[in-house]
Amino acid sequence: MSDARPDAAAKVRLVQLTPGLAGVVAIFLLLWFARSVASILLLFFLAILLGVYLDALRDAIARRLHIKPSVAIFLALLITVAGVYGIWALLVPPVVEQTRQLVTRLPDFAVAWQHRVAGLVERFPALEPYVGADRQADLVNSALAEAEGFISGLIPHVFDVVHGFIEIVSVLVMGLYLALHPRTYEGMLIAVTPPRYRDRARDVLAALAQTLRAWTISQLIAMTVLGALTAFLFWMVNVPYWLTFGIFAGLAAIVPFFGTLVSTVAPALFVLGGAGGVTGALVVLLIGVVVHLIEGNVVAPLIMQKGVHLPPVFSILAVLMVGKLLGPAGLLVAVPMLAVVMVLVRKVLIEGIYGDAPRAHAERNVPPAPAENG
Repeated sequence: MSDARPDAAAKVRLVQLTPGLAGVVAIFLLLWFARSVASILLLFFLAILLGVYLDALRDAIARRLHIKPSVAIFLALLITVAGVYGIWALLVPPVVEQTRQLVTRLPDFAVAWQHRVAGLVERFPALEPYVGADRQADLVNSALAEAEGFISGLIPHVFDVVHGFIEIVSVLVMGLYLALHPRTYEGMLIAVTPPRYRDRARDVLAALAQTLRAWTISQLIAMTVLGALTAFLFWMVNVPYWLTFGIFAGLAAIVPFFGTLVSTVAPALFVLGGAGGVTGALVVLLIGVVVHLIEGNVVAPLIMQKGVHLPPVFSILAVLMVGKLLGPAGLLVAVPMLAVVMVLVRKVLIEGIYGDAPRAHAERNVPPAPAENG
């Protein structure tokens, strides 16, 4: 009789542990599956963002022109295609030409650098072991070799267009279907949810759609303002290809902080390799810094008041982590992924599991203000 009681207690503990172990195994398998198909999930998320963009643009056109949604989606597609073609025509040819000029002038820059360092060594002989002629030659040759290797390494990727074309077409088709029939796919997700959680699932999906739409609209406005301001200032100081650099600055803003750095340094390098020289490059750097200070301290806060506010530290971490997991393409979706995660945490964990009441200001992912004492 005494032997039966421990056996019964062991069985009870085993039954209690089984759901937890099953949950751990399920989560591990889900993470392994997500890591295995990460590139496919990335394409799907890009399609979702495209669908959200087309849906928002369709609604805006339908409201302003008082036309049917089916006609508005056609106009939205035409506007999008025309915009992409215009950006490509304005951006690619000047970038190719400026890159060619920069690569051509690299040896001249190297020789000029050697002469300047040689003069510095004559004035300060103690620098000879660190920046002497032999050390300079090694550094210059290494830099030139790295530049040539980088340029030659781009060729295989440029010609690998078949796979990229298939992925682009897939994203476009999925995004179009998601914009045309969003309720169909929403209904499918609700149908596979247990009945007692369906209201919560509808609430979560509505919050996700609202957040992604707000992020898309806010990001487009910020990119437009940043690109227009950059192009205008470059035009004022007669920077070559001012419109191209403005468009590039606006597009690079989709990657926070790091896009700002690239859109400031890259045009300066192109101007350095062209007719602008060192003076032109310094002017471009100064304008880039001023523009991004205005954008970060004036434009972005005004836009994000009605959009999605994301903590800067979390945004940087998201860019680093998603870029590490998914490569360069992941940089494009890091911030909207962060917005999605914050909505899920708020709706599922804080409100669903913890039972905290939803707050009106939480819809913008803004943390509540601390209570005042007294």
